Formats: sequence, C-alpha cells, structure tokens
Amino acid sequence: MPEKALISIVDDDESVREATKGLMKSLGLSAQTFACAEDFLGSDQLQCTRCLIADVQMPGMSGLDLYRQLLAAGTSIPTILITAYPDDNVRARALNAGVICYLIKPFSEDDLLECIRTALGGDANGP
Repeated sequence: MPEKALISIVDDDESVREATKGLMKSLGLSAQTFACAEDFLGSDQLQCTRCLIADVQMPGMSGLDLYRQLLAAGTSIPTILITAYPDDNVRARALNAGVICYLIKPFSEDDLLECIRTALGGDANGP
C-alpha cells in the first residue's frame, strides 16, 4: 500500500495548527505541525513533505519567505499560504512566485481540500 502524502502545517497559532492537522487526519492524510518556519526547515520532515500549508504572518520568517527560501535551496514543495490579514499585494507576489493557493482565514474545508488536491496533482492520497 502506498504511503500517504505528508502535509506539513506551519503556523504560530496552535489552535489553527491543531485544527488543520485534525482536518488532514479526518481526510486520511498524514500531517505534521510546526510552530514556526525555522522549526520546519530544521526538521527531518522537509524532504518527505508533499504539500506545505503555512501562515503568511508569523514571528521570524513569514510563510512567503519560507516558500522563497525553499525554492532558493532547490526544494520545490507545493505550498498553500493562509492568512487572517489579507493583502492584495502579498497575494499577488505569492501567486506570482508559484504558491498554489492563498486562503483567507477562516476558510472552508472544501476550499482547503481543493488546494491540497491541486498541490498533490489531483490525488489527495498521493501516489
């Protein structure tokens, strides 16, 4: 049986991290949470992450900066940015940089699932 796709969730808000992780598990996906971008970058989950969900505004490195750093390091992980503080300029920069989705909190489960399907190439369970 193929291994489930790992979804990594990076958000400084513990309640958002845990709620998103619970949703991923209810969908049959494997999820790992991180309180900040630096924790994710230093983890052993980096190479097996198939989709990254990251908050735009966090102390230290932002979600968009995390995405850019991954790209600069040659690590391309389909990324969904989430934010409670929508900004059209940040949205445009994120989507132009290659981010899969930019969702505004609170977002619907259906919208997030559609973004994850896009990130995983249409299969929420991965190959």
